[in-house]
Amino acid sequence: MPVAASAIYFLNLRGDVLINRLYRDDVGGNMVDAFRMHIMQTKELGTCPVRQIGGCSFVYMRISNVYIVIVVSSNANVACAFKFVVEAVTLFKSYFGGQFDEDSIRNNFVLIYELLDEIMDFGYPQNLSPEILKLYITQEGIRSPFSSKPVEKPVPNATLQVTGAVGWRREGLVYKKNEVFLDIVESVNLLMSSKGSVLRCDVTGKILMKCFLSGMPDLKLGLNDKVGLEKESQIKSRPTKSGKTIELDDVTFHQCVNLTRFNSEKTVSFVPPDGEFELMKYRITEGVNLPFRVLPTIKELGRTRMEVNVKVKSVFVAKTFALGVVVKVPVPKQTAKTSFQVTSGRAKYNASLNCIIWKIRKFPGQTESTMSAEIELISTMIEKKASTKPPIQMEFQVPMFTASGLRVRFLKVWEKSGYNTVEWVRYITKAGSYEIRC
Repeated sequence: MPVAASAIYFLNLRGDVLINRLYRDDVGGNMVDAFRMHIMQTKELGTCPVRQIGGCSFVYMRISNVYIVIVVSSNANVACAFKFVVEAVTLFKSYFGGQFDEDSIRNNFVLIYELLDEIMDFGYPQNLSPEILKLYITQEGIRSPFSSKPVEKPVPNATLQVTGAVGWRREGLVYKKNEVFLDIVESVNLLMSSKGSVLRCDVTGKILMKCFLSGMPDLKLGLNDKVGLEKESQIKSRPTKSGKTIELDDVTFHQCVNLTRFNSEKTVSFVPPDGEFELMKYRITEGVNLPFRVLPTIKELGRTRMEVNVKVKSVFVAKTFALGVVVKVPVPKQTAKTSFQVTSGRAKYNASLNCIIWKIRKFPGQTESTMSAEIELISTMIEKKASTKPPIQMEFQVPMFTASGLRVRFLKVWEKSGYNTVEWVRYITKAGSYEIRC
């Protein structure tokens, strides 16, 4: 069930109503007084963003120095309400020159009322796209003098854009050079035991695109996913090509993707928005190629000394480099003195984080680096208790490498004018929660 909001209020930090809009008659106009007395005056604003008072639910969020409160009298979708607030703030910022605060609201009462009537109808969210709304709500907001964002001029033919099938792209776009930039960005999440066995591992990825294409192009993206290749071989009556294939899990697409064609042909075809957008997100749990292997060895020499040895091995190909590699090795709180020996990079002890931070600016593939540390501890009379040690954490970024093995097989662009297109593809793998137990 969607939001079905009864009312929306914009309050300042003192609780004064800046602007409000009633969408239903099932709540009274004084509901904001209940929010002010039971939540704001009791200092409970930071405890929970959803509160129930007198049979009504209050869903609220603070943006800058403004509280946005949605009053709901039924069992509505709270996640949808928060999504509506975030999208509405993005819309207001696009009209107000990137600013959203109490002053911008006071300076744009008429425009905000007009927008509130368009983005929600009888309590149900409608189109919140700034690109579409600016086509027929052409009034310019009063901009903050501190905003340097250029004014976006509306384009004509609003009726066609609002009612057309491609609402995320306007007609008449012309570029001297037609280019498509495609980035596959993956984050590796790992939990490994001290002996090197993988306890948990997955990859979350997203495909980012930046399109500078004239006209109304139709794009088709081919990946080396198992289902897509099998479906393609069935349609073309050809055997499946050899090579690594992957299975994508939890795939979500941008609204521009033709889902009907994807369900039938398993191909990602779409008319792209102009500029930068996120085409799809995915997750992979099988066949993950770990970029790094970490082997730690910790020896306790009595009550006041420790030896820590950490070996890091890069598993990706030798022609590739990892950038910004950081290894954080936890040490006891009673550490008094440390000394290091590293084969590459620099290491230092961070007392505030209780860890040794080992940084390597550039880490080649198929190589090893080691760090040896001697740690002196403060002697205490308290009997040592067995406790769980925090894991070693890693940060890195590996260009032109994917932990999932995902590859772009082709990116085709069709447009009725038949212009030539330049496609750029880039792969980046980063560390998510990359942890190794000591």
